[in-house]
Amino acid sequence: MTLEEFSAAEQKTERMDTVGDALEEVLSKARSQRTITVGVYEAAKLLNVDPDNVVLCLLAADEDDDRDVALQIHFTLIQAFCCENDINILRVSNPGRLAELLLLETDTGPAESGGAAQPPDLHCVLVTNPHSSQWKDPALSQLICFCRESRYMDQWVPVINLPER
Repeated sequence: MTLEEFSAAEQKTERMDTVGDALEEVLSKARSQRTITVGVYEAAKLLNVDPDNVVLCLLAADEDDDRDVALQIHFTLIQAFCCENDINILRVSNPGRLAELLLLETDTGPAESGGAAQPPDLHCVLVTNPHSSQWKDPALSQLICFCRESRYMDQWVPVINLPER
């Protein structure tokens, strides 16, 4: 690897970390404002009813999920719908970290939930339009710019890795 290639790879890694940090911030704010929809079926319902209100779609899958044909069909349909309706899409390669971010404050102990609670489907997460004053949120703007730049490079669904903490 040449010095130029190494430098370019390092810049790309730093940029991806910055995008990951921005995504964490957006998810944290959206969770506190209750502007998140979680689950493939719930997301499909919201996209069908109110696509203009969705600003970001996250698709999360690990290597095991890549072999799930039904999930991949859902992803393909959601991606097509989002592209047609100008909704920004990101693919998250570490769904475990996404689960940590989304369930951090909503986790209930086994005693409170009856002990047999089913984990939610975190394969698709939608962030809906925040209030107009928060639309100018720098983290959300950074994600939207990243998605736009990725589309210019013919990468319609960029993959990011959320930073571990």
